[in-house]
Amino acid sequence: MKSTGIVRGVDGLGRIVLPKELRTSMKLDNDAKLEIFVEGDEIILKKYRPTGSCDFCGEVDDNAIQYAGYCICTSCRKKIGSMKK
Repeated sequence: MKSTGIVRGVDGLGRIVLPKELRTSMKLDNDAKLEIFVEGDEIILKKYRPTGSCDFCGEVDDNAIQYAGYCICTSCRKKIGSMKK
């Protein structure tokens, strides 16, 4: 795990603030959802992705397929298929 060197305190309501630079680099919008994991004495935050969401656009598509380890929705498959070399 890579350290950012950033230290933040927890406020009276148990909240922490993620620095703007980190939110920007991780593409976390104001309405982003994070999944919380606990491993020993570590708290791990991960961007939440619903099952079946496209690895390219993030949309959930019941007709998404798995290809080479990627989940690809119908719309992105069409865009990929129309790309020229």
